[in-house]
Amino acid sequence: MAARERTGFVVYGLLLAVGIASIFPLYWSFVVSSKDNSALGETTPPLLPGGNLLENVGKVFETVDFWLAMQNSLIVAGTVTVSNVLLSSMAGFAFARLRFPGRDSLFLVVIGTAMVPAQLGVIPLYLVVGELGWYGRLEAVIVPGLIGAFSVFWMRQACEEAIPSELLDAGRVDGCSTARLFWSVAMPAIRPQAAVLAMLTFMTAWNDFFWPLIVLDPNEHPTVQVALSRLASGYFTDYSLMLTAATLGVLPVIVLFILLARKVVDGVMRGALRG
Repeated sequence: MAARERTGFVVYGLLLAVGIASIFPLYWSFVVSSKDNSALGETTPPLLPGGNLLENVGKVFETVDFWLAMQNSLIVAGTVTVSNVLLSSMAGFAFARLRFPGRDSLFLVVIGTAMVPAQLGVIPLYLVVGELGWYGRLEAVIVPGLIGAFSVFWMRQACEEAIPSELLDAGRVDGCSTARLFWSVAMPAIRPQAAVLAMLTFMTAWNDFFWPLIVLDPNEHPTVQVALSRLASGYFTDYSLMLTAATLGVLPVIVLFILLARKVVDGVMRGALRG
């Protein structure tokens, strides 16, 4: 009994240490964003918040159009997330529970696209964007991310694990069409896994920097990451200003996680229990 208690103490101690290590960078960003740039040069690093937060927030919005950047990032990340969850759920359902010629071969092709480095497609994709006249417009960032191979694979596994074939057969006997089976039977069953995918997709789209930097005008249609890069550029970097913007930029991701936390945990635990 004593050995079990010691083991539990060690496990909880490690979990607490990992939790503190995970939260500390965000807390440090908040501390720096509440001070001026001179505080970073002190011998003892500041560990408590200061009183310059509102002033630094005002400077961020004066230096760059951060409202526009937040709006553009929300449009891009929100559209990409909704599209990925819906389209990949439909594709995953088809690959997992429908029978059609070439199903397995087509799924292998989809998975194979995930093995191609994204950098190899930058030039062809840039040329396509130019031909469509989308350069400098949000469509250039949204359309390439509407669905991805990982999303299809994730939802296909979710459908295989969460939707018994007998349940679909019973629905067909009752006269349900394939579309009705997907919407009324499959979607409620894979909702936790869809929440996990939504969280991962939103975070990936929100943090994307390389492609928006290439195809968007940083003055007319910046995203949050592009706006942050503008704050970090130049001969002098105001780290308190930059970390203030970074703290503001991470808030939507935190809010989304809080909203989806229960579903995300449920989806992760379902996968762990089945594994």
